[in-house]
Amino acid sequence: MADIIKLLPDHVANQIAAGEVVQRPASVVKELLENAIDAGANSVKLSIKNGGKALIQVIDNGLGMSTTDARLSFERHATSKIQKAEDLFNLDTKGFRGEALASIAAIAHVEMQTKPEQEEMGTHLKIEGSEIIFQEVCVAPKGTSISVKNLFFNIPARRNFLKSNQVELRHITDEFHRVALAHPNITFNFYNNGSELFNLPQVNQRQRIVHIFGSKTNEKLVPVNEETHVVKISGFINKPEFAKKSRGEQFFFVNNRFIKSPYLHHAVLAAFEGLIKSDTFPGYFLYLNVDPGSIDINIHPTKTEVKFDDEHTLYAILRSTVKHSLGQFNVVPALDFEQDQNLETPYNYRDKGALQPKVSVDSGFNPFQEVTQNISGARAYKKQGTESWENLYVGLESKVGMENNFSSLKFESETITGSIFEGQQDNTENNATTFQLRRKYIVTTIKSGMMVIDQSRAHQRVLYEQFLKNITINEAVSQQLLFPLILSFSKSDINVLKEIKDSLTTIGFMFSKVEDGEVKITGLPLMITESEVGIVLDQLISDFQLEITADSFSQTDLLAKTLAKTLAVKTGEFLNNSSQQALVNDLFACKETRVSPFDKPVYVTITENDIDKKFI
Repeated sequence: MADIIKLLPDHVANQIAAGEVVQRPASVVKELLENAIDAGANSVKLSIKNGGKALIQVIDNGLGMSTTDARLSFERHATSKIQKAEDLFNLDTKGFRGEALASIAAIAHVEMQTKPEQEEMGTHLKIEGSEIIFQEVCVAPKGTSISVKNLFFNIPARRNFLKSNQVELRHITDEFHRVALAHPNITFNFYNNGSELFNLPQVNQRQRIVHIFGSKTNEKLVPVNEETHVVKISGFINKPEFAKKSRGEQFFFVNNRFIKSPYLHHAVLAAFEGLIKSDTFPGYFLYLNVDPGSIDINIHPTKTEVKFDDEHTLYAILRSTVKHSLGQFNVVPALDFEQDQNLETPYNYRDKGALQPKVSVDSGFNPFQEVTQNISGARAYKKQGTESWENLYVGLESKVGMENNFSSLKFESETITGSIFEGQQDNTENNATTFQLRRKYIVTTIKSGMMVIDQSRAHQRVLYEQFLKNITINEAVSQQLLFPLILSFSKSDINVLKEIKDSLTTIGFMFSKVEDGEVKITGLPLMITESEVGIVLDQLISDFQLEITADSFSQTDLLAKTLAKTLAVKTGEFLNNSSQQALVNDLFACKETRVSPFDKPVYVTITENDIDKKFI
């Protein structure tokens, strides 16, 4: 029998490895930024074009590489970070496997210029699909510049699976945030299609957070600090009143490496228990320093998941630390049995005595005396006689005798509107054909039996078609605000709002300013109140950051779905009989009644036969 197992060629093996390391342009950004930090750079510039599909360039002023190192860096498993297996358990660098550059070079056009400080000339290297095009001497500044162009040029199937430029830009921005937050001592510049998105100078942790997420973030932050023999915790948490409906601004860093940990996330949620609603999420920026030997960071190709030796102890410490910070800064209500601030005497009045209240009484006052003004100005009172009470009714008999009917009298009353159907009773409450079940379902009768309607999904369908119609034909009504509403957002959120500003205008929003981390709203759709604007825009931004596409119809559809989901009646809300009947009528006036905008059933029918079978 002939042998059928063969070794894969290097370029095929590299493409397979690239599938694990490089999932999208953001993966390339992460690897290149981490390499720049490992090289000791204190200034890093990131430039991208077309969501990273056309160009990703990272320039740093780090150590640079010699000619041999530059060539060897693109070989698989070539690294300067580890020498033996034991080094895997004592890592203090970002990259260590030696697969990143080799994987990137296998699926893109890579060009690198690098020079160490002590060398006079640098090295210029160009690789396309793992094949070296040229390597030559060049003039270059200290550090390294790597350009990655035409990502997945030789794997069309992978390139077709990439999302729109806006979505890929969002993922790149997320990776940039994670690296920049972990290293506030490094200057970062981020350019997209030639325009500057971020210019982050060297600052402390709090200032770096404020520079990234906007100046209003400063008032939200509560510092967290705790040091034990197991872990050292520092960073910030957001105050409970700033909890959001969407997951965002949640960052864990272990030894300056961003990680995702549902277990630790649950510890933070447990600390906020009772302070925020169950469907909201707190923001946090927590930095954990642990012994490198107590964690394993090589359990996932992207190195965003780690394994702790003693997770239960870490959970308890983190939960207690966050809870302590909330209480220490008077975020959590506390009882002090030794001292009541409401009864404390102000400092300026502690040595002053209390003033006795004085009451003055006019001993000469007599209400039964007739009012007279004497020379001295004093007044005297005299009780009014009752003999003139008949004067109040003088002429009344003549008026009554003139007209005994009330045809000339007019009464104010509420306007009575006509009924749509003949014989309809005025009292709809007593003749209702619907009722609400557990504040979740609306039950109504039909010819064949009964129908049970999910009130939230039904309202979603009604609002979805209304918003879609308003956006399509552009005839929405806007209510003008007496005072403009000013909201603050991060730079990345502002960019999303700029993308969907035109669509929001067609449904009734009116903006006078959308820039510099601030949004000024002068008009709102009729269905949205001022208190709901922040929630609606947060949900819109969250949905569009993940699902926005270049297709204008898809953008319109997503906008209508998000608004319908946010503004629809929720489970648990009470509806009176008129509201129930109106919702049923509006639902069956829609073009599609069976499913919600998210393809979930809106109602079920129970026929008379189904009911009869239950009694057999």
